[in-house]
Amino acid sequence: MNNLCEWIKPREIEEIEPVVSKYYIFCEGEQTEPNYFEGFKKYIELNAIYKNIVQITIEGLGKETERILNYAIDYVNNKKISDAKIWCVYDKDSFPAEHFNNVSERIRTMNKSPNNNIKYYGAWSNQCIEYWFILHFNYYDADNDRSYYIENLNKNFKIKELGVYHKSKDKEIFDKLSLKGNPKLAIKHAKRRIKECKGQSDTNSSPATKVYELVEELANYLPADMKQFYL
Repeated sequence: MNNLCEWIKPREIEEIEPVVSKYYIFCEGEQTEPNYFEGFKKYIELNAIYKNIVQITIEGLGKETERILNYAIDYVNNKKISDAKIWCVYDKDSFPAEHFNNVSERIRTMNKSPNNNIKYYGAWSNQCIEYWFILHFNYYDADNDRSYYIENLNKNFKIKELGVYHKSKDKEIFDKLSLKGNPKLAIKHAKRRIKECKGQSDTNSSPATKVYELVEELANYLPADMKQFYL
């Protein structure tokens, strides 16, 4: 009786192109937020597993709330992007409540299309990105002016011997928060605060942040030694 292997015709091995995950991150700030997310990009590109299949584009726009989303939509259309995740990173600051709330509403509406391979997301902070940074050190739920958040952040920087926090100028902010802060705890704190604000509008959820949603997603692609700090 012939061996079964003799009856099986060898199949040609096809090379399968890896599925490329594309992220476009459009930030309100021209430096602070881009500096932070460039850290993710840097380490993901060092990860041999994902460096060629995860593509991240980051832009600091110097625009606010709805103008960021408008820019992102125009960018996608002009570049003829057909399959990607589009993230808008923005703060409440002192911008009108309706503008801040409208971004989430518009995103929900656009994402309802079943055949749309472009998905939009809002990684907002109320009031500012520094609130997300604070959560790496301690839970904080006081609705104060952003100057208090920076003051709190500087206290933690001093304790951790990280020097003084310089908004827009700190190109090592990702490394500082990853290695001297606690990203895993920051995610836990952010989720807790969002849960406490359940049922409230984005504007009334103060302080709160959804930056953790983007962070959790990008953290999946980090090298193992860095990923352990996040997930």
